[in-house]
Amino acid sequence: MSKNAWKTFPYPSADYAYAGAALKKNWARLHLGDAEPWPQETPVQEAWRAYHAGDFAKALELGLKAGGTGGTNAANKAAMIYANALETDDARKLAIFQEVAKRSEALQASAPDNANAWYYQAYALGRYSQGISVAKALAEGLGSKVRASLEKAIELEPKHADAHIGLGTWHAEIINKVGAMVGGLTYGAKKDAGEGHFKAALKLNPDSPIAMTEYADGMVMLFGRSRMKDAEKLYAQAAACTPADAMERLDVEAAKAELAA
Repeated sequence: MSKNAWKTFPYPSADYAYAGAALKKNWARLHLGDAEPWPQETPVQEAWRAYHAGDFAKALELGLKAGGTGGTNAANKAAMIYANALETDDARKLAIFQEVAKRSEALQASAPDNANAWYYQAYALGRYSQGISVAKALAEGLGSKVRASLEKAIELEPKHADAHIGLGTWHAEIINKVGAMVGGLTYGAKKDAGEGHFKAALKLNPDSPIAMTEYADGMVMLFGRSRMKDAEKLYAQAAACTPADAMERLDVEAAKAELAA
């Protein structure tokens, strides 16, 4: 798919432009979720600037051109966030996730100790699984692959908040699809473990709107209507967040849309 066909980020703002020293100054806040280390290479920094500003096509292009671990991670995150939040064509969305998973797997071979080589693969395969249906993905063995990559990411970087979100969602979706008993016996999915990962993510990244909304969705999948009030509260908190970049703005807008539905 041509990057020229990618949709434009609909909420451009100077607040998401981190020129010059501003990117490094705000790096810890911007990457509290994925624990991506500060890149020393200028081309990689430029790729991340484009990503945070919402120019996902440019971030992909710059990241792939820069190459290496940092460039590949910037490209992969730009592609997967674009696909998840802005791409409306299902076939193109799935194709982007497959490309991210493929690049991530290649990066695992060259940089096996890089947490995001594992996390971005898990994210891409997880979203791909949602796109083809969780049941079909489980039948194809993708569920175990997603879990293994998320656990590897956390093993390499225990403070990886986004990987904890991913594992919480993993437990929730399996239990929602096959039930607690089958989910536990067949896949090792547990309600308490799922909620524990969501809580860990929010503790590590308390201002993350996606941590709040995924936790909300997870509570409903894990516990049903008994946790609906908790879910609504989390959505309201997410909608009230002040986004630090384009991705968080998309998450905040999604939370607002959910509340308005």
